[in-house]
Amino acid sequence: MIIESWGRNDMLSNSKMASWKYPSILLLGIGIANIGEWIYFIALNLIVLDMTGSPLAVSGLYIIKPLAKLLTNFWSGSIIDRLNKRKLMIYLDIFRAMLILLLPAMTNIALIYFIVFILSMASSIFEPASITYITKLIPKESRKRFNSLHSLVTSGAFLTGPAVAGLLFLIGTPVLAMFINAIALFFSGVITMLLPNLEKQKVISPSGSNTTFGLLKNDWSMVISFSCKQRYIMMINILFSCVMVVMASAIDSLEVAFAKEVLLLADSEYGFLVTIAGAGIITGAFTNTLLLNNIKTSLLIGCGTIFVSIGYLIYAFSDTFLIAGIGFFVLSFFIAFANTGFLTFYQNNIPINMMGRVRSIYRLFEALFIIAATGIMGMAAQLVSIQSTVIIGVLVMMILSVSLLVFSLSPSKKDYYGV
Repeated sequence: MIIESWGRNDMLSNSKMASWKYPSILLLGIGIANIGEWIYFIALNLIVLDMTGSPLAVSGLYIIKPLAKLLTNFWSGSIIDRLNKRKLMIYLDIFRAMLILLLPAMTNIALIYFIVFILSMASSIFEPASITYITKLIPKESRKRFNSLHSLVTSGAFLTGPAVAGLLFLIGTPVLAMFINAIALFFSGVITMLLPNLEKQKVISPSGSNTTFGLLKNDWSMVISFSCKQRYIMMINILFSCVMVVMASAIDSLEVAFAKEVLLLADSEYGFLVTIAGAGIITGAFTNTLLLNNIKTSLLIGCGTIFVSIGYLIYAFSDTFLIAGIGFFVLSFFIAFANTGFLTFYQNNIPINMMGRVRSIYRLFEALFIIAATGIMGMAAQLVSIQSTVIIGVLVMMILSVSLLVFSLSPSKKDYYGV
């Protein structure tokens, strides 16, 4: 009996290891790509600053990404849902690696901006494609666990990437760092080749949509129709996006000015504040993986966003480094909880066959709202004061968070969340 029990346990253990073979490979690829992204981001800033000597030229890099999203997201979902996601991810990784190899050879800032713009477009396509592939690959009952590990991997990259970049700058130059990033993206593409091909059949376009315009019109109508029928799902999607992306981005745009002009921090102190946020992210992501089985998805979304907003609230009313540090740690600690909950909810409720279109179209409006909210916050900071503007922004964030908490914990909607 004991021998039989051991045998059954071994079979269960082997089965469990086999079921996590491909997710582990996928997480490895995601981790490598994310570390490379941070190396690229820091190195590119330094290359542009060295080339031009202008902080304004560096700021231009931050405008390119939302502009690329605006130009890409209104049509990219239609392509993503009709192409093989695994092959698309491989091609995009290799394509981005080749473009990054070109960047150090560029001596014209306009050409650098153009390549960065194309890179940002490729990244805008890659993100919804990868989410759709992950949803296809990971069984429903394993998604919450995978998403928590995904948060841990990306959080680790947040700390590891800049550290690796700093090490590369010590032994070489930003150009060397760019080459390392290209290798990382190429390696990520190779790792993706090891994953199973889940879409061997050809996807047929809807009838009556032979033209590109007709296809886009049909797809937009489909997403609008789905949104009208599934108002609760899309309301949670919009509220989460407004809290964790739109308002967070707008408030973060004033972060440096707040630290320097309100808290009167030196550059080294501000750097330490960012380090505290990084520690909060990795600690929260690790804690999230440990406590995951004891927390419902609805609580992860609702309470996660509430505590992120509370962290921002502490930061907004701070007048010393210590209080600001506490706020930074709290908000960053709960980011993984909120993201894990929302991604699980999203994967379980959006049809896989139209996930690319839904995500891309909503990301288009998200980019518009980010630009609008950031512009409004920037103008308000000029007209009123930086701290007053941040406080108002955080209070709006808190109102949205409370609304999200109420809707996500509604007893009548528990079937949307599973466990």
